[in-house]
Amino acid sequence: MKKQNSLLAYLLIGIGIYFLLRELKIPILTDFYSWQTLLIIIGLALLIHSYTSKNYQNLFGGTIVLGLGIHLHGVQYYTFWIDHWAVFLLIIGLAFIVRYAKTKKGLLPGLLLIGLAILMIFSINLPGYFNWIYDIIEFLERFWPIAMIVIGIYLLKKK
Repeated sequence: MKKQNSLLAYLLIGIGIYFLLRELKIPILTDFYSWQTLLIIIGLALLIHSYTSKNYQNLFGGTIVLGLGIHLHGVQYYTFWIDHWAVFLLIIGLAFIVRYAKTKKGLLPGLLLIGLAILMIFSINLPGYFNWIYDIIEFLERFWPIAMIVIGIYLLKKK
């Protein structure tokens, strides 16, 4: 029973601390009184629950939610933060690596996504032999909803 309610307990503790600090109005924490912080709290709760219960199914989702919260907070409050679409690939790649550390699944997709994200983030102009990447990105930007539909149908049909 204890393990079953631990995720809810972590969420309640995190959100309670968030609202308590918000009421105390501590000046150094004013940047963290946002919805992005709630994403960070949910991601941390998922990760803590996964590690403490030794049930690693929430590692991937927790890492993605935590990464999105950190990224969106950084974009909102820090001028030096990188606001590039490839950061989302980087977050997903990191989620695969975090999951791989405990389940030994997902190393190759994680490394590929991280490599592609780094290539796209740090290259303003790619060499000529990488021009095909821009065509693929343009195609994906236009038809990404279809990809989501296909992946969803695949997940429903997968046994």
